[in-house]
Amino acid sequence: MTIIVFGSINIDLVTTTPRLPIAGETLLGETFFKTPGGKGANQAVALAKLGIPTHMIGRIGADSFGEELIENLQVSGVQTNNILITENVSSGVAIITVDHSGENHIVVIPGANAQVNQDDIERLTHLLPEATAILLQLEIPIDVVVKAAKSARKANITVILDPAPAQSQLPDELYPLIDIITPNEIEASQLVGFPVNGEETAAKAATILLQRGVKCAVIKLGAKGVYCATTDQNFFIPAFPVQAVDTVAAGDAFNAGLAAALFHKLPLREAVIWGAAAGALATTKLGAQSSLPDRMTLEKFLLM
Repeated sequence: MTIIVFGSINIDLVTTTPRLPIAGETLLGETFFKTPGGKGANQAVALAKLGIPTHMIGRIGADSFGEELIENLQVSGVQTNNILITENVSSGVAIITVDHSGENHIVVIPGANAQVNQDDIERLTHLLPEATAILLQLEIPIDVVVKAAKSARKANITVILDPAPAQSQLPDELYPLIDIITPNEIEASQLVGFPVNGEETAAKAATILLQRGVKCAVIKLGAKGVYCATTDQNFFIPAFPVQAVDTVAAGDAFNAGLAAALFHKLPLREAVIWGAAAGALATTKLGAQSSLPDRMTLEKFLLM
């Protein structure tokens, strides 16, 4: 069996600065590096590093970035047969600024990711019989996300949606197709229309998401922890104490840790703990995919 990741594949252009710039300000950066990213690809690599058989479905441009992205996925152990090279468009690019506290600003240029369409759904359909779950994000067209969720629902596999980048509205028809939704504070706030900044407001937000049809709401509260709710249970998991240097891809690591635990049929609470641990570990290193923990690292961290 396998897990499918259906989503974006980007190259990340990252600079570090003492602090994030304000509007109209020019800052001198300290360092610059280039690294593979994209929320879809990050989650695929994170799963593969955790030892999960993983298929990636998405698109890259016919450029040097695309070649680099495919090679990196393959080296990480991700199956790439269903990634389409799209002519006359660039690969996706994310421009990222990270400050000394580990906070970041990200601008994403979708490129080939914006071309994902029904043809990619067809490739997904062929893989579904061997899958236990599909991980989705919002860096590809939303109508294709809905179609992918519908296909997965018909195949009776678990649908896990990371609603990022943040959007104020998702199609009403999408919510009942979602088994697990995993917004962070900003994303949850956008979805429910009020600030989500702690356990109490996360509980209110989770109730709304469940009312919209989601089966499980997992709200990531950063350094505060994680709140999880279903119709049968709710609980709060405190954050693991780490020295954060870069929060890029922490949410992707969380989703992979969560999905990996469920792949091994662990209970929901333990799966959320796996997610929180993987996300915490990802904040301790610079970069997106370069920061993602492997299975041995995660297991040792959980025993500490």
